[in-house]
Amino acid sequence: MPKKRYAVVGVGGRSGMYTNAITQLFAGSCELVALCDNNPGRMAIRNRELQAEGVEAVPTYDAADFDKMVSERKPDVIVVTTRDSFHDVYIVRAMELGCDVITEKPMTIDEKKCQRIVDTARQTGRHVTVTFNYRYSPPRSQVKQLLMRGAIGKILSVEFQWLLNTRHGADYYRRWHRNKENSGGLMVHKATHHFDLVNWWISSPPEVVSAMGARRFYRPETAEKLGLSGRGERCHTCPVSDRCNFFLDLAGSERLKKMYLDCEQYDGYFRDRCVFGEEIDIEDTMNVTVRYRNGVYLSYALNSFCPWEGYRVAFNGARGRLEHQTVETVYVSGDGTVPGETIKKGSHIRVFPHFGDPYEVPLRTGKGGHGGGDNPLLVDCFAVETPEDPLMRAATWVEGAYSILTGIAANHSMKSGQPIRVDELVSGLPDPAFTEMNEAWPADEMRARA
Repeated sequence: MPKKRYAVVGVGGRSGMYTNAITQLFAGSCELVALCDNNPGRMAIRNRELQAEGVEAVPTYDAADFDKMVSERKPDVIVVTTRDSFHDVYIVRAMELGCDVITEKPMTIDEKKCQRIVDTARQTGRHVTVTFNYRYSPPRSQVKQLLMRGAIGKILSVEFQWLLNTRHGADYYRRWHRNKENSGGLMVHKATHHFDLVNWWISSPPEVVSAMGARRFYRPETAEKLGLSGRGERCHTCPVSDRCNFFLDLAGSERLKKMYLDCEQYDGYFRDRCVFGEEIDIEDTMNVTVRYRNGVYLSYALNSFCPWEGYRVAFNGARGRLEHQTVETVYVSGDGTVPGETIKKGSHIRVFPHFGDPYEVPLRTGKGGHGGGDNPLLVDCFAVETPEDPLMRAATWVEGAYSILTGIAANHSMKSGQPIRVDELVSGLPDPAFTEMNEAWPADEMRARA
């Protein structure tokens, strides 16, 4: 059987997981045939990394030569790990040129770009995989299993809080993510993970969204209160960096220096802009309410300036309540550390049955990024044969669309002050593929016993 051919578009920090999977973990059935980016320095770095691992360097193409790359290298699959605002460009064009796609989350950043992807996927019939690694992490899968089995009966409401700390959270305000035209804001870029988890956990798409949000912490006024008057545009040349707890030392990190500081000459991108910059237009404090098609209500909060990293989620059902908390390790994207590992201390799953004793479920954890979700995700992306999965964790463009539409609707609601109907944002979107849920009420169980 010939190897499946892959080309990777965008060779920033997240792309390494995919190039390594193609050239190392699944080298027997996969072949990397090209790299594409607007920064030749980073493509050269990636080729040197491949050669250090015993893999031949692959041809590189400028972003403007994407069609040429597909014509010459004939990839079967395009892996898209570019800036979020360009995802739709390469997803759509790849499908038009006869390729399947694997894309990083979020699938795209607004409803117009989402509509293009939906229309092209329906017209071409090509397959698009959206990489929701959080679905695959053992604790998140445990929660899904408990809900499917009816541990708390029919789910009625969800309470969800996500906390980003002042190392990882602050990093979104240094990078291109700081502007909505690039990332859709944290309601899309970050919360796509969280909204997808809720869709998947409760097996239902969102219906109506209301939201409020603002930039409350990462503001020039905060810098002044912290004694950071006279700060610079970026950390690397900032005159007050010695007294700033948010200082990112690009020159002091071998990996960040190589990937970003040494490659600025090619595209002018500063990786370390001041987190208190005037031009930031994304929120750091967000609250959202959602009604789902199955009647479930969600109350969600995201704050990006917290002292610890992780989340709390609670499901209220007809037969009780399930609470889950995960504490995660913190990191800076691209610094070489493992992102978002689960810390057992402080992490738990607890079930509180109606009229019964509460109990704790022994927490399963995994090694690797995103709570151990990265490695099993890669199996679904690149293995020739994948194991049957009753949890249905693999996601397509359909699930990718529903995950971002909650955040896109939230952005519109924050701007207008009005609730937004999800089905009015994008047309022609099929129902997502979800598992069957045990939605028993107490009376159902009593009748079954009788």
